[in-house]
Amino acid sequence: MEDLSLHILDVVENSITANASKIIIKIREEKEKDLLVIEIKDNGKGMNEETVKKVLDPFYTTRTTRRVGLGLSLLQQAAKESNGDFEINSKPGVGTEIKASFQDSHIDRKPIGDMNSTIVTL
Repeated sequence: MEDLSLHILDVVENSITANASKIIIKIREEKEKDLLVIEIKDNGKGMNEETVKKVLDPFYTTRTTRRVGLGLSLLQQAAKESNGDFEINSKPGVGTEIKASFQDSHIDRKPIGDMNSTIVTL
């Protein structure tokens, strides 16, 4: 994926699939730390510890319509390529939080993309 907005769309689609009724998306710049931070939090069905470990495997998916689940692993890779970090916290019955940070000035940091169109798509 070329733009971070497409990664956000993919994570939000996962939240919707997990029956989330509330999804919070935060995007912020921390200029003093040279970071761009994306946080997505939902109140979906959540995941147990074992599933959280598996979701970063590009060949793991809970979907029956396709056999790969590249979304989260690609977001993690994009964060790592730009000297950033990636975290998943999830609890069954509570929801999931995804946090990806990117070194803002890094040459390999992907552009944000068209967030307006991404939100309209949702």
